This record gives sequence, C-alpha cells and structure tokens, in this order.
Amino acid sequence: MTAVVLVEGRSDRLALEALARRRAESQAGDDSLDGVELRELDGITNLRKALTALRGTSARVLGLYDAAERRYVQMVLARLGMLDDAAGPTPDMDPLEPLGFFGCERDLEDEVIRAAGAELVLEALDTRERARFRRFQRQPAQRVRIEEQLHRFAGTAAGRKSRFAADVIDAVPLDRTPATLNRLLDRVGGR
Repeated sequence: MTAVVLVEGRSDRLALEALARRRAESQAGDDSLDGVELRELDGITNLRKALTALRGTSARVLGLYDAAERRYVQMVLARLGMLDDAAGPTPDMDPLEPLGFFGCERDLEDEVIRAAGAELVLEALDTRERARFRRFQRQPAQRVRIEEQLHRFAGTAAGRKSRFAADVIDAVPLDRTPATLNRLLDRVGGR
C-alpha cells in the first residue's frame, strides 16, 4: 500500500472509485488506484483514530471531507502535529490541500451536482429514479432550485445516497466531474 485515502463514508469511496476507473479508462490505465486503500471512516469524528493508527507506516495519507467539518479536520491535524495551528483557521479550504486533505464545498453530492449541472444529473438518473424525483418535486416543501431538490433527493431513500454521486460520475463526461475529486486523485497519482 503506497497511500491511504480517508473518506467519511461509502458514498465518498464509491465516487472516488468511479472517477478513478473513468480516468483510467480514458488514459490507458494512468489513474488506477493500485496500491491505494480507500478507507471509510464511518464519520469524520473517527479521523483522529484513523490517523493515529496510520502513524509509523510508510503510506501517504490523504483525505476528503465536507466544508462543515473543515475546522474539525484542521484541529485534528494540528493536534497530531501535522499542521501548525498557530495561524488558526482561514476562510478558504486551500491550506489543507498541500497536506493532502481536500474539502468539498458543501458535501460530495453538492460537488457532483454543481460540476455536472442539474440537466446532466437528471439524465444520469435511471427511469425509475427519475419518476421518483418528479414525485419528490411535487411536494410543497420541495419548491426550491432544482440543484437543491436534487441534493435533498439524493439523501431521501436508503441506499440512494451511497450510490448517487458514483452513478452521476459514471454517466457524465469527465470534464463535468468534481474538481475537488480530480485534484485528490491527481495527488494520489503523485501529480
């Protein structure tokens, strides 16, 4: 194992696997995850435990997190001596990227919806899911922008959230995939 990528949960792992597979197919194998472990944390609060367990290994450690957890990630990295916490948090997410920790602006599903656009996300939904989405849209509480509707819809049924981002990534052109995930995979590949 050359690298470990820590992700919050199953949906993050499946999305990264889907994007890595797509990139490998388009570049004759240059972006595979060979030698890379995608490790689910089962929640960001397990970050410290995972990082502590990886101390002393030769694996490079990278991570993916949601913007709402940025301060927590920064605090854990600082407490483990991986980040100088004297400067305190900054409003942008860039300071953690050099350490290999990449933040989704809101969360993974939001990144995917913004990158692909609502129209492509709708096209990516299979016929049954598209019909369910149309019923969901008719609910009075869901009278918001379509991007927000899609974000809410992604988490409304058991199992949908875990596959939503990966299914969209599998269906859209590579240039419409989330920049944050692409930067993380670039780093995994040593770029």
